[in-house]
Amino acid sequence: MLASFLTPPQIATLRAAFNRLIPTDDFPNAWDNGAGDYLAAQFSGDLAAQIELYRAGLDFLNAEAQTRHAQDFVALNEAAQDEILADIERGATQTNWPVNARHFFDAMLHHSAEGYYADPGNGGNTEKKSWQMIGFLDR
Repeated sequence: MLASFLTPPQIATLRAAFNRLIPTDDFPNAWDNGAGDYLAAQFSGDLAAQIELYRAGLDFLNAEAQTRHAQDFVALNEAAQDEILADIERGATQTNWPVNARHFFDAMLHHSAEGYYADPGNGGNTEKKSWQMIGFLDR
């Protein structure tokens, strides 16, 4: 459970960011396909050392949104969220981040994809939807 590691605003920001990295199309978005559950399971194990990166990164993702748009990241429209994420990916931030913004972006991108495509036994890939999407399982 992510609430053991992150605050409710951090979880909301993570959900919004994950869902911009893997949005809904004919298949579920990252969050609905278990990427958040996967990350929670990994925070209890292999990714325990990444918790502080996520806490700081999510707080400063919101700070970046506040600086640019005077709103939290979750309140922004998709185009504004995408613009901020693209800038963070390039390391082009307007706020002074306490962690490497690009490293944080890379972690989110990697972990959202891991959770989306992982073996469901690892906490993500709800109902094996992404496996159906790529043809690993019949629909």
